Amino acid sequence: MGWVFGAFTVAYGLFEIVTGAWGDRYGSRRVLTRIVIWWSAFTVLTGCVPAFSWPIESWLGLEGFWPSRGWVVAFNSLAVLLVVRFLFGAGEAGALPNTARVVSRWFPLAERGLAQGTVLTCMLAGATASPPLAAWIIKHFGWRWTFVAFGGVGVLWAGAFFAWFRDDPAEHSGVNHAELDWITSGRPAKSSEGGHPPIPWSFVLSGANVWLLGSIISCAAFTAYFYTFFFPTYLQNGRGMGEEDSGWYAGMVNAGGACGAFLGSMLAGWIDRSGFTSRWKRNLVGCGLLGSAAIALSFSVACDTPLGASLCVMLAYCLAQAQQATWWAVVADISGKHLGAMFGLMNSMGVPGAFYSTVFTGRFVDQNKARGLLGRDAWDPIFIYFVGVLAIGALLWLFVDVTRSAVEPDEQTAEGLLAGKLVPEPAPAA
Repeated sequence: MGWVFGAFTVAYGLFEIVTGAWGDRYGSRRVLTRIVIWWSAFTVLTGCVPAFSWPIESWLGLEGFWPSRGWVVAFNSLAVLLVVRFLFGAGEAGALPNTARVVSRWFPLAERGLAQGTVLTCMLAGATASPPLAAWIIKHFGWRWTFVAFGGVGVLWAGAFFAWFRDDPAEHSGVNHAELDWITSGRPAKSSEGGHPPIPWSFVLSGANVWLLGSIISCAAFTAYFYTFFFPTYLQNGRGMGEEDSGWYAGMVNAGGACGAFLGSMLAGWIDRSGFTSRWKRNLVGCGLLGSAAIALSFSVACDTPLGASLCVMLAYCLAQAQQATWWAVVADISGKHLGAMFGLMNSMGVPGAFYSTVFTGRFVDQNKARGLLGRDAWDPIFIYFVGVLAIGALLWLFVDVTRSAVEPDEQTAEGLLAGKLVPEPAPAA
């Protein structure tokens, strides 16, 4: 299962930059519609993967044709599931970068933190509602119909979104002049140059901010994917809970993440409106929240009851998700006209942490079981790694320079680029 989860994650990371750049060039309205239709289709196809091997020989009516009558060409259901999940991830890639573009174009600077946090909150609210809803559908209609139901919701959303949404608020019939002035308040004037400028990749990839923010999101994803994919299994196999109860406890953890995303957006918005001018304001928020998440997660292992452990994990997820709004805000600030591509780049850097989390967890627990360890003895030691990774992410926040653009070099760096000699550490712009 770790490899199944990882197949989605790898594809998501590989295609996120490209799909984010499509939004910059073609607009998020068309790209997001395509993304949701694609992922809805592959949600349904996930439920269509058979739980047995496919005898291609019999399908083609070739039984007995071959010299060896027992020879059968078969595709194992695991292989098919890996392909479906990989294509699922390829199609969903770019959803968050294009969502960030929508927020940056439809909300004034002072309100973006709250808007971004609301998006994250709604994502986790869906994650909270889906386990009990899926359990109800499975009980009454069977597990395959959960994928059909969830995929159908996406198709309906895509149709409504494409009909209603416009990339530019000025083109929407429901936006009046006063609202448009409010949305665009505080933004720099648009350039008169036509077309979308190329991305200065050599400068982008030489900047420390890109790698620092990418590493931070990788650290956060390393633990988040454990909560999403393996925490219910941990409660069942490590804590001895039943399937239904573990589903509710896992939903409780996701609810904590949703609350954290909303509270973090409120905090980010308050910081934006507070008038604080220190460059450290966002660094300290990000560092403090991820560091506190590491402390809360470490307490979960000390709890003897599943409820106590789940509450500590819920708090840890709440704090980790609270720093996401600050991360989004910093990425938006330093990405300029290339927000979709830059968000895709930095968010895709979280893929190593997300992928390794799923594969590492399964392998780690299997190795402990092979050594004769059972229950909590097989599972609890893994939390040491999650706590350590969160602590590393917290420390990385202290090195991010929120005043330095990731895509717009200053005059000195521009001269170096023209001369073919990249200046890796340009002086901060005045």
